[in-house]
Amino acid sequence: MADEAVEEKEEQPSELPDDPAALKKLLEAERAKSAEYLDSWRRAAADLSNYKKRVEKDTGEMTRFANSMLIARLLPVLDDFDRAFATIPDNLRGLTWIDGVLLIARKMGAVLESEGLKPIEALHKPFDPNLHEAVIHEETDQHEEGTVMSELQKGYKLNDRVLRPTMVKVAKKKA
Repeated sequence: MADEAVEEKEEQPSELPDDPAALKKLLEAERAKSAEYLDSWRRAAADLSNYKKRVEKDTGEMTRFANSMLIARLLPVLDDFDRAFATIPDNLRGLTWIDGVLLIARKMGAVLESEGLKPIEALHKPFDPNLHEAVIHEETDQHEEGTVMSELQKGYKLNDRVLRPTMVKVAKKKA
């Protein structure tokens, strides 16, 4: 009985007309259906291809920025190393343990750089609100207006995306 139901569902060739005009009309209708199915199939294939590309792109983006939260939490450690090295007295600079700590900081910087972290260059460059955060505006004649006079906190990019803007002091013309 199940076999009979399947056979009934299958399209049975209908009687073909003897009239050539009717036969041509039937052929054209079938060609139109075929073209419609082909067009629909092509659209579905294009949609699938676009979906695959979008998923690959999203996966790549997610992979590139998966570590961004961890790296952002390590930036204050880099700042602490920089501040510590800036305050080392000259008479202690030759000690081996100081050299060891410097080596550790360089290794950490190299690892973060290999993950795509790069410092934002700001000093003596025009202020860019996309890269810099102006914390202080100082009136001066020594710098052009809108130029970064000093960095208060280093900023970083992760794979060409700003992870933390550079905090800067910006020059302002004297009134």
